Amino acid sequence: MINKFEFCILFLLFGIVFLSGCNRNEVNLKDGDNHINDEMDEVISNYIIQRYFTSYHDTEKQFEVHKVYGTSETDGILSVYMWSYYGGFNKSTGIENQAGHSLPAVIGLSKKEEKYSVIDYIEPQDGNLYQSSLKKMFPNKYLKFAQQDSGNIGDLEKEMDKKVNEWLENQ
Repeated sequence: MINKFEFCILFLLFGIVFLSGCNRNEVNLKDGDNHINDEMDEVISNYIIQRYFTSYHDTEKQFEVHKVYGTSETDGILSVYMWSYYGGFNKSTGIENQAGHSLPAVIGLSKKEEKYSVIDYIEPQDGNLYQSSLKKMFPNKYLKFAQQDSGNIGDLEKEMDKKVNEWLENQ
């Protein structure tokens, strides 16, 4: 028979294991984009532009900008939790976006031989599965940002306009 002391110890150990499991995904989170360097930013943007190039083929030039909520690293893979804004543009229409999208995403980066590469890219599913897939993608700490940023991308639009204007001026 288990006495009260043994039961309390067993209960305490179970509680510790349970609580540590609940926070497993958020233990190594780093907030913001301070630790994302220019090369990483460029690799992320280039990957997304290449991924969607054929989807928006009636545009002359495509750009991508993103807002990083934070990152986590596991087994050498850096997961970047972000909001991405992608747009296709034509010289004749200037900074007026002709095609594109704006959505939350998680991108996995790996570094080999001093170069970063994308090894994973996840977007939320459409329709009724949107919220549940978003919850699977993002740690709770960043989930609220991804939910709030839907339709609130003013800063990203300004960053996009700057890139497009630079392109237009060099034409």
